[in-house]
Amino acid sequence: MKKYVLVGASGRCYSMFAKPLVNDFKDVAKVVGIFDINRTRAEYIRDHTDPSIPVYTDYDQMMKETKPDAAIITTVDRFHHEYIIKTLEYGCDAITEKPMTIDEEKCNAILEAEKRTGKKVIVTFNYRFAPYVTRVKELIKEGAIGKILSVDFEYLLDTRHGADYFRRWHRKLENCGGLLVHKSTHHFDLVNWWIEEEPEEIYANGTLRFYGPTRENRGERCSTCQYASTCEFAVKYHEDPFMKAFYFDAEKEDGYFRDRCVFADEINIYDSMSVTVKYSKGALLTYSLIAYSPYEGWKISFNGTNGRLEAAEYHSGHRVNEPNYQIQLFNRKGEVVTYDVPKVKGGHGGGDERLRNMIFRGGIPDPLNHMAGSWDGAKSIMIGVCANKSIKEKKMFRIRDLIREDLIKK
Repeated sequence: MKKYVLVGASGRCYSMFAKPLVNDFKDVAKVVGIFDINRTRAEYIRDHTDPSIPVYTDYDQMMKETKPDAAIITTVDRFHHEYIIKTLEYGCDAITEKPMTIDEEKCNAILEAEKRTGKKVIVTFNYRFAPYVTRVKELIKEGAIGKILSVDFEYLLDTRHGADYFRRWHRKLENCGGLLVHKSTHHFDLVNWWIEEEPEEIYANGTLRFYGPTRENRGERCSTCQYASTCEFAVKYHEDPFMKAFYFDAEKEDGYFRDRCVFADEINIYDSMSVTVKYSKGALLTYSLIAYSPYEGWKISFNGTNGRLEAAEYHSGHRVNEPNYQIQLFNRKGEVVTYDVPKVKGGHGGGDERLRNMIFRGGIPDPLNHMAGSWDGAKSIMIGVCANKSIKEKKMFRIRDLIREDLIKK
């Protein structure tokens, strides 16, 4: 039985790791500690999973007393590198929520620590494990459309999910690298994994035009705002029992407000982004993300030497209740081949459960390389890091210019 500690008492920590580990993996895994500077949230996770788990507000004390096999890191993104590196230096493996980190300095530091300590970093790219996404991978790998020449990927966040990034700590670039790092790391990783090429050159544009200080009638937070009754973005999180206990009752410890106004002056991340990427074997990616769509989902097309493959997934809106996802393959004979992939239950299209099984239960064959390590984490975030730099400096950036040569995995 392996011992795990949880670093960062976040909502993701609770739903993705703490509850499943205690309820579904108790024969192979034991949670021996929960760390967070906010004791209220850490105690909530303990009290709603296993009351015997010790809670710590001192990371080093936890590591010395519990001596875990691995730490699961789900802190605010800007601190991922700190706890990944310290975990490796304690002689433990690090399992980190995406993104692995948020800039090139922190990325280099993680890669160097992994090389120096000989321990392992696992990045939890759960979207890879979704059956629909996996079917796309299988078709490409089977050569269904030949050699990949270009990819077009459009991701749409609706004004329920998308707006929430502008209420939370994600609203500040220094906390998460913006949506191009925090959110798009999922998408860039999928493309990297699907086409099996190394991203090299990145150019991007980004703006903040929908959220931020675009509205005069606004307050500090929804729960106290005088305009809440007329604002279509107002939320009543303070009336939700979980949100109240997990966030509002914990404010006294760190001053973190979960329901800040999406039209605040301090917001400095983008809500509209476009990125182009050149890959090592010549493939080109055109990517876009907006955070204010009427419906949510993604659309992708792969253009190859033998045809075109199209896929789409909807999370809200007019097509969300369809029983199957579809993949369409257009060949050079004028034929259209349609693959129906039944929808499955569970987080991230069924990916969460499959990822947990592979990490914590183990012994599962992995012919498609679903499991992701530090270099996968580095490649996906560095597209976003380079994109942020490109937006700021209005020029193209190369990943190899920002990652130390001796740390690049061939």
